[in-house]
Amino acid sequence: MSRWRAAACRISAAASSRNATAESRVLSRACAKSPTVPPPPLQTLSRTFSKSAAAAATTATATSRGPGAAAPASAGPRPEVRLNSMFLSKPCSLALPPDSPLRAADPQYEGIKRFMLTLLLFYSKQSKAIRGANVVYDRITSQVDSPAIYDVFQLEKTFKTTFSLLVLHMWLVLRRLKEEGKDGVKFGQYIYEMYNHDVEIRVSKAGVNLLLTKWMKELEKIFYGNIVKYDAAIRPEARQDDLVNVIWRNIYADEGSEAMDAAAAPAVQALARYTRREATCLSLTGLISATLTYKSINHILLE
Repeated sequence: MSRWRAAACRISAAASSRNATAESRVLSRACAKSPTVPPPPLQTLSRTFSKSAAAAATTATATSRGPGAAAPASAGPRPEVRLNSMFLSKPCSLALPPDSPLRAADPQYEGIKRFMLTLLLFYSKQSKAIRGANVVYDRITSQVDSPAIYDVFQLEKTFKTTFSLLVLHMWLVLRRLKEEGKDGVKFGQYIYEMYNHDVEIRVSKAGVNLLLTKWMKELEKIFYGNIVKYDAAIRPEARQDDLVNVIWRNIYADEGSEAMDAAAAPAVQALARYTRREATCLSLTGLISATLTYKSINHILLE
């Protein structure tokens, strides 16, 4: 039994013992129903993700109507998304334009308020970095908790899939921050601390309060194990299908399932293309941590 499967089973068992009426899927239901504090209004998928989905849906609709057919008067059922045509466009920077309403900015106070906040180190380098990291992590969870990402990649929203997608997006962000040297690593540490706190809340809300520290250690091992696998799979010398296989094992595969399911292959390959493209887009984006100021987080919006 894999480390992830063993941990997931133990967490499920602990949750079931706490609530006699809960069934084995208590974690997935709790994760789906748990309230999430969203960041400022933003679209939950990347610009490429949204555009690719819309283009694929339009193509599918036009094909189904045939040449010369009139468009329907009212929108019918949602067209099937063609996964094989998604995430093939040229990567681009994720930096927001200066006038974007999604840009986060430090609150500007005047007079006694600013004086008092300055004394309390609200405008210190560390405080700005922590606030920036908080916004970055909110945008990561907004991406991971979006129903659309589960629909398009044909994933059931369970504790396992949510945690696995969270680890995947954390890896994308931390990998990019490492390119910025010491400042980027420090900024990434603030994000990682928020990730740990969030995972602890998610597990606790699932009903696992006893031996919580033990479960968190298990999930930490899984986190670092997945990070190492993703790093190895995206190296230039890695084979093209290495990332596909890692994503299959980490996110899609059931217990004891080694070979990829043919029915799931298009979704797994689409998620691998999405991952490669987001990694490239982040690399094309300007400095994220910069001088660890609050405004620097605007470069990393995964919208």
